[in-house]
Amino acid sequence: MKNILRPALVLFFILTLVTGVAYPLLVTGVAQSLFATQAGGSLILRDGKPVGSSLIGQNFSEPQHFWGRPSATGPMPYNASASSGSNQGPLNPALTDAIKGRIEALRAADPGNTAPVPVDLVTASASGLDPHISPAAANFQVARVAKARGLPTDKVQSLVAQQTEPPLLPFLGEPRVNVLQLNLALEAIR
Repeated sequence: MKNILRPALVLFFILTLVTGVAYPLLVTGVAQSLFATQAGGSLILRDGKPVGSSLIGQNFSEPQHFWGRPSATGPMPYNASASSGSNQGPLNPALTDAIKGRIEALRAADPGNTAPVPVDLVTASASGLDPHISPAAANFQVARVAKARGLPTDKVQSLVAQQTEPPLLPFLGEPRVNVLQLNLALEAIR
C-alpha cells in the first residue's frame, strides 16, 4: 500500500504545483506584459479614474446621450455577473412585445424621426453586455442627441463618424461604435 500511496501523493503534489500555481502565474505574467490593457479589464479612464470598460455596455437613457443595445441581464441592465441572453425565439410573443415597446420608446424620445429603427436598438445581444452599436443605430440617434445638447446635427454626425471603428479584418466583422466612448467624446465638445 505504501508503494502505491507515496508515488500517488508525490504526483498529486507536483501536478498541483504545476497546474495550480506555476501555470496560472505564467499565463498571468504573459498577459500582463503583452496585453496589459486587456488583462486589466480594458478600462476607459477619464481624468485618471475608471469610468467603464470598453468591453461592457452601460445603461444610458437620457436624451442627450447615445443609447446602446438593450441588455437582457437582470436584475439591472449590463450586469456582468448575470451575462446571458433572453433565450426568446423570433416567434415568442414576449420578444415581439418587448421589441414593440422599445420601438415605441424610441419614437416617443424622438417623435420627428421617421427613419426605420435599426434592429440593434431593439434587440439584446447574446451576452446582454454588448458595448457597441452599428453606425446605423448611432446615426438614427444623431438628431435627438444634437437637439438635447443644442449642437448642430452635422457636428454630432461628424463625431459618430470619428468614433466608428472599422471591422477587425475586411472579411471579418462589421463597423461598430462604442457607445461609452462616443458619449465621452460628446461630453468633451461642450
